[in-house]
Amino acid sequence: MRAIRGLWRWRRNPLRRATDLVEAWVALVALVLIVVAAPLLGSFVGAAAQGTLQRAVRQQQHDRHLVMATVVRKLGGAPVEADPDAAGAHDNRSRVLADWTAPDGTRRHGPVLTTLKSPHKGDHFDVWTDQHGVMTARPLDSATATTHAVLAGFGAALLTAGLVEGGRRMIVWRMVRRRYARWDQAWDRAGPDWGKAGTGS
Repeated sequence: MRAIRGLWRWRRNPLRRATDLVEAWVALVALVLIVVAAPLLGSFVGAAAQGTLQRAVRQQQHDRHLVMATVVRKLGGAPVEADPDAAGAHDNRSRVLADWTAPDGTRRHGPVLTTLKSPHKGDHFDVWTDQHGVMTARPLDSATATTHAVLAGFGAALLTAGLVEGGRRMIVWRMVRRRYARWDQAWDRAGPDWGKAGTGS
């Protein structure tokens, strides 16, 4: 990492400028933040996301119910792509007209997507509904929620490290520009005759 390169400026050297020492301190602070703060922040974000997602998992598992539907007839049209979160996401789904009973006992009837390869009248298949029998997506499972939480924490750590490194580069860039500006001013004060024989005599 480039932040480490600035640390050599701490060594005793008659040519060392004050800005070299400042740049070394900026590099050290950036290194500590990347090594310590970024993982801590990533862990905090991951833990917060895990808590929120696991609550959502419990809520969805409470609110959503798996019920059995019965095919009335197949509906026309091309097969529909499956939900990417579904277990059989590689399978195409067919639209059928189906009957099912909601968890509250209400009889339901309507178009439904099914993974049956060749649905026929009277075939049974499972669907996810809410308490009133309205179709819904399957509930989020705990393992998927944990995966999302880990990715959130990892992303937060990477973002923090990137911001710290970007801040370090911005500070160093401004210091270099200021240094070049001072050199230009010094050259302007020296005048166009600097170095010529007899100048200033």
